[in-house]
Amino acid sequence: MALPESARLEGPILQELLALGGEERIRALYERLLAYFPHLDEKERERVTARWRRVVQRAGARLVKRGELHRHAGRWRLTERGRQRAEAEKMLVEPSASEVARGACSHEDLQTMLVEIGRWLGKHAEREYERYDVVWKESPLSPRLSHVFEIQVRGKLESALAKLKHAYDTQRSKPVLVIADARDENRARQWLRPYLSGSFHEIGDVTIVLSAADVERVHRALTSIRDVLCEILI
Repeated sequence: MALPESARLEGPILQELLALGGEERIRALYERLLAYFPHLDEKERERVTARWRRVVQRAGARLVKRGELHRHAGRWRLTERGRQRAEAEKMLVEPSASEVARGACSHEDLQTMLVEIGRWLGKHAEREYERYDVVWKESPLSPRLSHVFEIQVRGKLESALAKLKHAYDTQRSKPVLVIADARDENRARQWLRPYLSGSFHEIGDVTIVLSAADVERVHRALTSIRDVLCEILI
């Protein structure tokens, strides 16, 4: 896979700096940022290459121009504007206090429900397929993935979006992002706007954003009629 465009590193840079207290040496960031792009060629992931450093530096220059990053003597530091953006986007990858209190669904729970939903709808559904959380196919022998699901309970949003974009680019699969802390799709899309209108604009109009509650609701509804569905679809 070719190296990502520099715009796609902006979010990861901000998130890594936020997690590291707001400041870090650029040399340390080069390696940490590779984890956000699991589809890079092995040779690109084995070591920090000159090509990778140039992409990271271009992303840093964009952030400096926006007033979100300050660079000095080999160290990068979040500005107040950069910290605000990183905090806003961090909401996407951390469960809210209310969800923790009521026992929100785990990553594995959501995978199980999505697999069951797919099968009840007549799809061939699998979990952990080629690094994707859940996939649906028209049949076990179908070469094309009709739907690809990435579940973002916590972790790196950029990595999930990179996988969805890869599936869309290579097979025109329907990308579905499930996030734990969105109360509805409109609010989720507001949080995702910096990614889906910028770094990942290619999938901005086709990505479906669901909350964990949406998945639970669909699963609960289909559970009550699954016997009827099986009779119709088989």
